[in-house]
Formats: sequence, structure tokens, C-alpha cells
Amino acid sequence: MLLPSGWLLRHSVVMWLLFHSLVLMTLCFHHAATSCSKRCYCSDSEGSFGGKTMRCSNLLLTEIPQDIPNDTQRLYLDYNLLTSIPANAFHDLPQLAELDLSHNELALLEPGAFRGLAVSLQFLDLSSNQLTTLDPDAFDGVRARSNLTGNPWHCDCKLQTALPRLDLEPVSLTGIICQTSEPSDSGAQGVPFLLAKDLDLCVVLKKTTDVAMLVTMFGWFTMVISYLVYYVRHNQEDARRHLEYLKSLPSRQGKSEESSTISTVV
Repeated sequence: MLLPSGWLLRHSVVMWLLFHSLVLMTLCFHHAATSCSKRCYCSDSEGSFGGKTMRCSNLLLTEIPQDIPNDTQRLYLDYNLLTSIPANAFHDLPQLAELDLSHNELALLEPGAFRGLAVSLQFLDLSSNQLTTLDPDAFDGVRARSNLTGNPWHCDCKLQTALPRLDLEPVSLTGIICQTSEPSDSGAQGVPFLLAKDLDLCVVLKKTTDVAMLVTMFGWFTMVISYLVYYVRHNQEDARRHLEYLKSLPSRQGKSEESSTISTVV
């Protein structure tokens, strides 16, 4: 009886140590996933969904923090020095509903910058940055209410195509001002872009595409005509030579017949 009891005791101790280690590891992973990023301030979000509100405002950040808790619902990165948003910057934040990137130096939103937020994100603030245009691939299906005011917009066909993909805040109707435009004589410069009547900046692109197609078609047509002319001339030359050859055949045949007649008479 002593041997089995000792074995059970040792086995129980080992199992207890393994269970204790597993609990500690779980707590560490949970803490890493839900603890607040360094230098930022976190608080529990209001409402019944839980999650955190994380404030990293006015910290002179030049990059987005890498240790944002996974359960963050509201993220404030305003009044920093961010110049770009890389792809998949918020991909691991499935509960993020509000994102404030205002008052930075943002000039570039890379394709996939807001990937993973199409379902959760409800409000996006990009106001007071250095954005001149938008890449539709940056939003990856995001339809959040967006504030785009206070940027030096370059109004062109690309921007006109991207804006309808966003649910813009009413303030953006008068706050998206064209600092420059393409074409420059479109009448968009200095006016609210979304309120400009009968403004189609894609017309020039369509005309350019049409001209390019016409030039290409004309080039192919010229090549075909040139080939046909060469083919006809080449065939005419061959036909002329063949005709000359045929004309020469009867005379030779006549001389042969004449020689045969003379031989017969003799």
C-alpha cells in the first residue's frame, strides 16, 4: 500500500505544478493582450460590451504603438507626429469602434491601412492632417462615419472615386476644400469639393483614355495598310516577272518550230 500511495502523491504534486503553470501562463497572456500600452492612459469603455478606451494623445508619437490591447474599443492617437498609416496597423483590434487620428502629419494611408475594421469601426477622424488624396484600397470596405476636414486636398479623379466609399460626416460637406485640382481649370480649386455642382474630374481621364485608344487603333490600322501595300506591290512584281516569262515562251517555241520545219524541208 505504501508504494501506490507514494506514487499517487508524487503524481498529484506534478499535476498540481502543471496546472499552476498553465494558470500563470494564461494570466500572463491575458495581461499582455489587455494591459494598456506604455505612456498611454486606459480606462474601461462605457456600455455593456466591455473593452477599453485608450488615449495616446499629445505624446509626440511617430509610430502607432504595437502593444494596443486587443479589447480596445476607442483609440485616440490625436495630436501626435504620425506621417503614415502602414498596412494592417489595426488588424488585431476586432472591437475597435472609434479611431481618432486627427491633428497629426498624415500624408499617406497605405493600402490595407484599416484592414480588419470593416465590421467594427463606426467613426474615423482624419481631420487636420496633410492628406492630399485617398487610396480606396486603404479602407478595405470600411464604411465608418468619417471626418476629413482640414486637409490640403488635391481634387482629382482618384479622390472623386474614393470619397463615395466613405460615410462622411456632415461637416465634411463644407470642410473638404480643394487646395489644388486636376485639371487646374476645372473650377474646383478653393471651393468645397462635395458641394461643387456638375463637377466631373474624371472626364479628362476618360478623354485621355479615348485619345490613347484612338492613337493605338490608328497605329494598328497604319501597320495593316502598310502590310497590304507591301503585299500588293510584292505580288505585282512577281506577277510582272511571271508574265514576262510567259511572254518569252511562245517566241522560243516559234523558233523551235521554224527550225523543225527547215530541217524537214532539207
